Amino acid sequence: MAMTRRSASHLLSAFRPFSLLLQPHLVDSSPAAASARRAMSSASALRARDEKDVARWRESMGRMRNIGISAHIDSGKTTLTERVLYYTGRIHEIHEVRGRDGVGAKMDSMDLEREKGITIQSAATYCTWKDYQINIIDTPGHVDFTIEVERALRVLDGAILVLCSVGGVQSQSITVDRQMRRYEIPRVAFINKLDRMGADPWKVLNQARSKLRHHNAAVQVPIGLEEEFEGLVDLVEMKAYKFEGSSGQNVTASDVPLNMEDLVTEKRRELIEVVSEVDDQLAEAFLNDEPITANQLKAAIRRATVARKFIPVYMGSAFKNKGVQPLLDGVLDYLPCPLEVYNYALDQNKSEEKVLLAGTPAEPLVALAFKLEEGRFGQLTYLRIYDGVIRKGDFIYNVNTGKKIKVPRLVRMHSNEMEDIQEAYAGQIVAVFGVDCASGDTFTDGTVKYTMTSMNVPEPVMSLAVSPISKDSGGQFSKALNRFQKEDPTFRVGLDAESGQTIISGMGELHLDIYVERIKREYKVDAKVGKPRVNFRETITQRAEFDYLHKKQSGGQGQYGRVCGYIEPLPSGSDGKFEFDNMIIGQAIPSNFIPAIEKGFKEACNSGSLIGHPVENLRIVLTDGASHQVDSSELAFKLAAIYAFRQCYTSAKPVILEPVMKVELKFPTEFQGTVTGDMNKRKGIIVGNEQEGDDTIVVCHVPLNNMFGYATAIRSATQVNILSHQVLGNVCLSSNF
Repeated sequence: MAMTRRSASHLLSAFRPFSLLLQPHLVDSSPAAASARRAMSSASALRARDEKDVARWRESMGRMRNIGISAHIDSGKTTLTERVLYYTGRIHEIHEVRGRDGVGAKMDSMDLEREKGITIQSAATYCTWKDYQINIIDTPGHVDFTIEVERALRVLDGAILVLCSVGGVQSQSITVDRQMRRYEIPRVAFINKLDRMGADPWKVLNQARSKLRHHNAAVQVPIGLEEEFEGLVDLVEMKAYKFEGSSGQNVTASDVPLNMEDLVTEKRRELIEVVSEVDDQLAEAFLNDEPITANQLKAAIRRATVARKFIPVYMGSAFKNKGVQPLLDGVLDYLPCPLEVYNYALDQNKSEEKVLLAGTPAEPLVALAFKLEEGRFGQLTYLRIYDGVIRKGDFIYNVNTGKKIKVPRLVRMHSNEMEDIQEAYAGQIVAVFGVDCASGDTFTDGTVKYTMTSMNVPEPVMSLAVSPISKDSGGQFSKALNRFQKEDPTFRVGLDAESGQTIISGMGELHLDIYVERIKREYKVDAKVGKPRVNFRETITQRAEFDYLHKKQSGGQGQYGRVCGYIEPLPSGSDGKFEFDNMIIGQAIPSNFIPAIEKGFKEACNSGSLIGHPVENLRIVLTDGASHQVDSSELAFKLAAIYAFRQCYTSAKPVILEPVMKVELKFPTEFQGTVTGDMNKRKGIIVGNEQEGDDTIVVCHVPLNNMFGYATAIRSATQVNILSHQVLGNVCLSSNF
């Protein structure tokens, strides 16, 4: 459609507020970058249908929030999400994580989640609060399911970090905060459980400053604590709020209580001072002793929060239905909309050059598949749309595989429920059916070849051997393992070539236990689980002679073969693990029998006499022997070699080789004594020790047989998270039994 210069300029002016929302500290101010942004803005404007579309999209995206709720185990994430859904009208009854009515929380849709009272899978939902659309992902708190947090934070624009007012900043709080920093997520903090005995929000706030290095301040002051917790005072509006009704749905505002005026004045001044340190506009007014209005303070907090320079701290008790509505207001007031967040793609046509995405529906489609689930109607793929529009029936391109796919069904998720929609545009989180892809694949409309950067996937830290009890259920068993491996990048399946065991690896004991239980429930396959068989080895430590005559006569052709020589250990650093040398001079043994002798010795080395494991690192030298013109055969010499090896093996002083792991541990320095002491008990040798901020990194070599269950044991004892472990090539410890 032709477009006049005047109409194009109108479109550009209508589109300009998009760029005004962006924070100046994040923008590359170079002339080339400015020119590129202007060109992008012009192209976007020219592609827009008309001014109404631009205005509608701008307003709609400005009223959108994509947030995640993350925290340590049992901090109240799912309980908080349940209240959010209730107050926004998405559900009409409140159910607890472990409710007596057997219903359970909405976001914990799996039977296992409701039974154990924990979140296992991240769940997406959406709701409306004061004409704003909020897309929410509730994530697990247990470190075993850390991949669920990783992929949720990868696609979100903001987050709520929930802290327990009694437990404070705990180990997984530190891990989650580190993940939020990795993906540059602006966040607000919510100190929960103020109704519990021992609640101390100010202690938790200071812990966040010291342990998490948060530049934060409270935007609320609680009215009473523990059993006397009644409500909150908003330090921005200077209003007291109480939550009345059977479910705290009626919020009543009043003046600040007289007995709290001094405390409230002090905390408001502290809030202004802390925000002034990172916001120049507020600092200027503060230094000039000008009165700070609520709107000024709110605008300054928003600028600092979106810029990730400040974290506002909210308070309340989700279980007692207090403080959730003001937190929702804080999400709208202080967390960014999709247009205020910078997202980059890699242009595959330009050697993966970094491209800033405009984040508007006017651009070509760019969407990231961040989570997969096996649904009732096939694979359910969760998408975050960064640019453009996706419609039901459209053809989209998987940039990673090059496949063209039609979108048969487009839905919005509400936990395990689905709502069919016809289209979705930039900034939204949706799901599609019938699209075969992997987690981390990027989809476009075919006009661009962009890929989004993938999420961080930690290496598994624990393995178990698993097998079906019934041989008839092998097909279902394999189907279950293939599905779980595709859905969860931290769940790995392998086959041990020596023992023949199926080995599953994951992030911890609970992680693997959950999958074994899901195999039983969802696929009706009973599986037995045990620690994997450790692949020990045997070797010899000194030279030993052999001289063995194999002679057998039982009617007909007999068996005759004699072998003489010695066995000795290979020198350290040898390339091979078995050597055979024929040093016979003359024809004491015909040359056609030599391969049979070597084969016999190799077969004998498959099982040592100590514990029945293979024998390695030895050299066998054949120096002499004898044969019979009629009775000698390949079988006779092969058996002679096997028995000769068994005869001299004990004289060579055999020992057992044990596999050794290289283990890297990262933990708070205060637990260093506990960790190193436990390593010594497990016969570990510490080979490295260094400091990284408040953490200590220890590298040690530990026998593999002493490491099963270590991740769970050390985590429960000291709140330590294992980062990685690996086998040390050919390095082994030898010991006598």
